[in-house]
Amino acid sequence: MFRTFLNIFKVPELRNKVLFTLFLLAIYRIGYHVPLPGVDQKAFGDLAQKQSEDQTAAGRLAQYVSLFSGGSLSQSTIFGLGVMPYISASIIFQLLTTVVPSLEKLQKEGETGRKKIQEWTRYATVVLCFIQGVFWVKYMHSTTPPLVQRTLFNTASFWICAVAALTAGSVFLMWLGEQIDEYGLGNGISLIILAGIVSRMPQAIGLLITQTNFSAQPNNLKPIGPGPLIILAISFVVIISGSILITQAQRRIPIQQAKHTRGRRVYGGSKQYLPLRVNHGGVMPIIFAQSLMLFPGVAFGYLAGLFNNQSSVLNWLNSEFARGGFVYIMTEIILIYFFAYFWTTVQFQPKEMANQLRDYGSFIPGLRPGKRTADYLEKVMMRITYVGAAFLCIIAVIPTTLNTWLKVPFQITAFLGGTGLLIVVSVALDMVQRIEANLLMRNYGGFLGGGEGGAGKKRIKGRQS
Repeated sequence: MFRTFLNIFKVPELRNKVLFTLFLLAIYRIGYHVPLPGVDQKAFGDLAQKQSEDQTAAGRLAQYVSLFSGGSLSQSTIFGLGVMPYISASIIFQLLTTVVPSLEKLQKEGETGRKKIQEWTRYATVVLCFIQGVFWVKYMHSTTPPLVQRTLFNTASFWICAVAALTAGSVFLMWLGEQIDEYGLGNGISLIILAGIVSRMPQAIGLLITQTNFSAQPNNLKPIGPGPLIILAISFVVIISGSILITQAQRRIPIQQAKHTRGRRVYGGSKQYLPLRVNHGGVMPIIFAQSLMLFPGVAFGYLAGLFNNQSSVLNWLNSEFARGGFVYIMTEIILIYFFAYFWTTVQFQPKEMANQLRDYGSFIPGLRPGKRTADYLEKVMMRITYVGAAFLCIIAVIPTTLNTWLKVPFQITAFLGGTGLLIVVSVALDMVQRIEANLLMRNYGGFLGGGEGGAGKKRIKGRQS
């Protein structure tokens, strides 16, 4: 392992990429501490801490937004919006390309079309930044006590300065991500999100230490005993291993290439495999499901307060749609399955894949090219999506279950599942595979290889291998 790290710095090109990536991530962390002018940072930090411990829909919304903003919402910095506007714009255009014929045609034009769509995505990001910035500044004034003074809030200069700073910060993060994509190592936006998630881990570990009591009888000040601590440690190892397994899992479909006779020689006839990812939707089904699950809690909480908690039905719905409620968990599972199939349907095009196989002279043994091949690919993908969605449900439910069962703070159990864990695992695997590919090209052993001079026998297979 240590030899592999040393090998990274022996390759000039790889060393420059790694150092460039770390430098840009350091810039991101520095900007994380640049506050917005005119905002009471101490009061904002206290409010964010209270919301992080809150189990209501508003608290869950704050935790969900902070996931994509790197936790900077706790200090209201210029990076307060994070990369969430860019991610939202990217998802919007990704969905539009499947329903708008002109965008679909533009995407098929190759690099030129993709650059044009990328340009429109940047423009949409600026618009979303402006809209979200206005709502964010208005929210800071609506809190009790208000985080922005009324005299300052009513001035046009404050609004222009605050919204412009939030928009510029988010656009700057988008630019950092694109620079990492082009000159660094890995996906830039994913690495920025990863840096924000990992930065909160020391705080969670510190909270775990302060609330752990190694004696036989835990007290109210330190409620976590040896038993829950062992369960947390075992769960962390098992869930990380399972996340790696399901992220890399593939269903390999054999592909036979047709033979071609030219003169006296026969070409083709080789056998290959078409890899289909088990978790084709990645982290998107959980993101969509958890986003929608915020609205029932907000709606029923508002209605219950409107009737002064006198309605037993509204009180029951409000409690059941709180985090940990049975109805909440079952609804979240249903939504994860729905969005897993929805996202797979949007991203996976069996008809187009079957046509490409036919055009390249390849076929699946026992199936005719064309419609039968497309139907077979769709059938296989629907089956493996069921398994992938089941794993996503387990990952999403485990933090809430351990929080309710073991009485462990959600800030700690959040690292055992959910969106953050899948992002960390997928981005870390992508980074390892990129570094290993660069090392193996120069006859160095990778992280999973058998040492210097070769790749060894045991390696993690990439998504396309």
